[in-house]
Amino acid sequence: MAAAAAATAAAAASIRERQTVALKRMLNFNVPHIKNSTGEPVWKVLIYDRFGQDIISPLLSVKELRDMGITLHLLLHSDRDPIPDVPAVYFVMPTEENIDRMCQDLRNQLYESYYLNFISAISRSKLEDIANAALAASAVTQVAKVFDQYLNFITLEDDMFVLCNQNKELVSYRAINRPDITDTEMETVMDTIVDSLFCFFVTLGAVPIIRCSRGTAAEMVAVKLDKKLRENLRDARNSLFTGDTLGAGQFSFQRPLLVLVDRNIDLATPLHHTWTYQALVHDVLDFHLNRVNLEESSGVENSPAGARPKRKNKKSYDLTPVDKFWQKHKGSPFPEVAESVQQELESYRAQEDEVKRLKSIMGLEGEDEGAISMLSDNTAKLTSAVSSLPELLEKKRLIDLHTNVATAVLEHIKARKLDVYFEYEEKIMSKTTLDKSLLDIISDPDAGTPEDKMRLFLIYYISTQQAPSEADLEQYKKALTDAGCNLNPLQYIKQWKAFTKMASAPASYGSTTTKPMGLLSRVMNTGSQFVMEGVKNLVLKQQNLPVTRILDNLMEMKSNPETDDYRYFDPKMLRGNDSSVPRNKNPFQEGKQGKHILYGCSELFNATQFIKQLSQLGQK
Repeated sequence: MAAAAAATAAAAASIRERQTVALKRMLNFNVPHIKNSTGEPVWKVLIYDRFGQDIISPLLSVKELRDMGITLHLLLHSDRDPIPDVPAVYFVMPTEENIDRMCQDLRNQLYESYYLNFISAISRSKLEDIANAALAASAVTQVAKVFDQYLNFITLEDDMFVLCNQNKELVSYRAINRPDITDTEMETVMDTIVDSLFCFFVTLGAVPIIRCSRGTAAEMVAVKLDKKLRENLRDARNSLFTGDTLGAGQFSFQRPLLVLVDRNIDLATPLHHTWTYQALVHDVLDFHLNRVNLEESSGVENSPAGARPKRKNKKSYDLTPVDKFWQKHKGSPFPEVAESVQQELESYRAQEDEVKRLKSIMGLEGEDEGAISMLSDNTAKLTSAVSSLPELLEKKRLIDLHTNVATAVLEHIKARKLDVYFEYEEKIMSKTTLDKSLLDIISDPDAGTPEDKMRLFLIYYISTQQAPSEADLEQYKKALTDAGCNLNPLQYIKQWKAFTKMASAPASYGSTTTKPMGLLSRVMNTGSQFVMEGVKNLVLKQQNLPVTRILDNLMEMKSNPETDDYRYFDPKMLRGNDSSVPRNKNPFQEGKQGKHILYGCSELFNATQFIKQLSQLGQK
């Protein structure tokens, strides 16, 4: 499932800001958090489960938690010592197991008071379990507040969210598409997705208009979500959309459009080799919830023959919106990123030399910064240089981070010829003439891993108008097997293509091509950190992917065979109508502001994880 939510309130805070504000309010005992309030915060402990941890970690750093008064943050199911004079803020899913453990905490009188926050709404019966436990433990007065937070989704960027991470196999592509799934299991999957989407819109503070294709999992989600939103709006006293009253602005431009799309409309894109910085990091490195884990070999590479290999150090880096380099370059083609890292490094060195020079003039090489700042006014120039040191050091930290990350990516590009794969796949998807035969690349022992070859072939198989003949297919299969490929993913895609209506018309990817620009000049300098020799400098062209087209048709209200029979739901209409005719003929956009689009998905996988799912589906 891929859910693309096109929210059109251009002036509104991003979903990232809204979820962060909601978390800060919760950590402040559910009272709005005032940024510049003086005085010490109330010290407290934060108790979360894995779900809560995944929601908080991409949004709040340890330092921000400390600023909010969080002295300790602990997992609910870890061994925790009593801290009887401190309040505890809980942030957990309302599961049986979690409720039992919370009741145990009450009985053991672990904390001074308890602020219980549930990620998703808690049922009445579970609430009664907590009340009974509090009574039995004589702790009723200590349970200060119980809140449903409706925060059951993970925001990774201003305009991107995922529905879940912990139990993602429950809502995975494989889970929804396995042939032996029972109706009850399918209901559970749909309810899980709907609960997260409902939380998303509560946090966004708007009731969407919903569009979806017919006869797919997306339609099942749309029907259930429409019902859940409708029921909430009808319960006037407890409605979570109070600011968004039923009568007001029924067709105002501020209403977001939610387009629900099934992953099956485009299986080629998740397999496609990439060329932009963020997409490459996600594809070839261990990148998860905005954190990349790198293995760095310690010590000298050329150790004597027969010596035990050096132990590899694991390093983690957070790639967050605070990182200006990441924000600026995550969507850039990789060679451009390498060049920018090099430029940043050179400008940093120039500034660093200036500080060293000033320090040496003053005879202060060995002094710490505190002592230097105590000097009299005639050293103003030096003081200003030194006061910019923390900024410089942060700049240096980011340069080192991106040098390490980009170097790790570059190793994969060179070892696997990823530039060749990217360029070739772009040509296949845009139906451009190929300059080299597919068989040659599959058979080339130096080009990529078995998985790279399988990805390339699947893209060809999915995108081609005319499926290869049985004889040709056998030849391809032999080459893939000889290259060490597991053929299960192909087995599944073959079945999928036979069953799906798309067999007659494969998804169209627009007619775009990448242009090689000749090799980079600047980065090729011997002084550069990045030896880009032999790597093509490919420039990206606008790619018109199926999801982009569908979204465009529905937002602009264009008539198009691809989307004309999409179902239409408006939870604010008193009677649900099963119509594909939109009541509102106005395009979804904010005047001159243009469109504001948020993308979400039920699970965020890279090509390796997707191939694994296809392989499991293709097993005999």
